[in-house]
Amino acid sequence: MRELKIITGNSNDQLAKSIASEAGVSLISCEVKRFADGEVQVDVHENVRGKDIFVVQSTCPPVNENYMELFVMMDALKRASAERITAVLPYYGYARQDRKASPRAPISAKLCADLLSAAGANRVVALDLHAAQIQGFFDVPFDHLFAIPTLAREWRNIYGKGDEFVVVSPDAGGVERVRAFAKRIECSIAIIDKRRVKPNEAKAINLVGDVTGKTAVILDDMIDTAGTLTQAVDSLIKNGAKRVISVATHGVFSGPALSRLNESQIEQVLVTDTIPQAKNMEACKKLKVVSMAPVLAAAIRRIHDNESVSSLFN
Repeated sequence: MRELKIITGNSNDQLAKSIASEAGVSLISCEVKRFADGEVQVDVHENVRGKDIFVVQSTCPPVNENYMELFVMMDALKRASAERITAVLPYYGYARQDRKASPRAPISAKLCADLLSAAGANRVVALDLHAAQIQGFFDVPFDHLFAIPTLAREWRNIYGKGDEFVVVSPDAGGVERVRAFAKRIECSIAIIDKRRVKPNEAKAINLVGDVTGKTAVILDDMIDTAGTLTQAVDSLIKNGAKRVISVATHGVFSGPALSRLNESQIEQVLVTDTIPQAKNMEACKKLKVVSMAPVLAAAIRRIHDNESVSSLFN
């Protein structure tokens, strides 16, 4: 059988080390540096000929830098005769541009899918895509992993379960995600109806559902500038929620996000380690991080052994 190998760039080396440890392998020795003009330089220090290589790289900020690292690493592996290259993207950048929202707009999620294939990806693994239909943009096998089971298990360990909680979707598009989480902690759901004024700016309009006297759990796939989140917190408190806690897969935390969280009435923000959070946790004591390394490592092992990945979530 082909030998399993894992390699990583500079985007999230701590997560990559944890994944490799969980999978029972060591990371390939590799240097990802820059030429004087900023171009990406990759040196792979091990033989990869005939190997089954998994390239772990979160395409989080700086998004373009991390994508270029990924492309150049895969090209190096392809030219070194790796038998199969699987791109493992814990966070898939450009996922929000998944359709033509206005005339003459790009579909950047599709463009990145094409670039990944052109760079040499024989397979792609990603965690909690912003829109599930992005899987259809790829002409290579795609494995879509989910953080909900892990986050729900962590929630039950910390807070428990039952009718004292209500899981809230910050928009209509997240209802399916909210139902999956609510089922696992055995509570009801609510939906905030919002209108997006422009990118990174939305306004909460109405609340559908009862949150009176309950702990409201705002669930989303990502937190970027935290504008939507903090508006949702205000809306829930006004409608009688006892306290508000946020749960999200990807903690992007751009611009004023951390200061908004610090100033808001939100009690805690639970995110995963798909994006490095060490510096953010120093700036915001409300953050708690849950590792997705066990899930990603299990998926890598199952793909390598030609076993079912979907059974991980049954």
